[in-house]
Amino acid sequence: MNRVVIEKSILSENNRIAAELREALTASGALALNFISSPGSGKTMLLEKTLELLPAHTRLAVLTGDIQTDNDARRLLRYGHPVRQICTGGACHLDAAMVAKHLEGWLLKVVQLLLIENVGNLVCPTSYDLGEDAKIVILSVTEGDDKPLKYPGIFRKAELMILNKIDLLPHVPFQLELARENARRIHPEIEIIETSCTTGAGLGQWMRWLEARAAKKVAAASAAATRNHSQPGGWNAQLEVQCQRRTRQSRLHAASVD
Repeated sequence: MNRVVIEKSILSENNRIAAELREALTASGALALNFISSPGSGKTMLLEKTLELLPAHTRLAVLTGDIQTDNDARRLLRYGHPVRQICTGGACHLDAAMVAKHLEGWLLKVVQLLLIENVGNLVCPTSYDLGEDAKIVILSVTEGDDKPLKYPGIFRKAELMILNKIDLLPHVPFQLELARENARRIHPEIEIIETSCTTGAGLGQWMRWLEARAAKKVAAASAAATRNHSQPGGWNAQLEVQCQRRTRQSRLHAASVD
């Protein structure tokens, strides 16, 4: 009983901080994505390709989580965007307090896109809200096509599943159609994109998804700013103008690589 109470208390505090983060990100119109997968699925390489393909003027920031080392942060820093490594020191997931701490000093009002690479794990990160707009689960073809059934929690909560490393399909006993079927048994509305960071297959579709999701977030922030501007305690006129400007000028443009 005590364990249940403690776990509820921890999650309650995490959810409080996550709600504050989400409010700040919503006010700024910044899209926040939480990437979750097993170790070795290709999260970091997908982020590398994403940073490479995004327009140079895109205002983004990256948080990358690992138990130890700053290897992933050093890889991602090469693309010229702000990157911070979160070393959990043994914890198998990021939490909202870690994200809030590592966002200190970054002006969220000028960030269009926040990419969060969680610790490699399909279980623990599922329970922790980081204030993100969407969880994205990455499943590589070097894993089993029954992973959605074994780890239903993350597939149920994810908005998008990326089936990665499809260039290896001729060499592994992985059935794409079965993986898609299993994912939709858990979450019938989950979106699915198939990618290879080696050949570039599917990356254009991924970038178009990202563009559409970012535009949707900016439009929602602009509409909310307009509503709240006329209410007591609403956001100020300067923020409203910023949001409206982003709606017109700050959409992400997909790279045509397919």
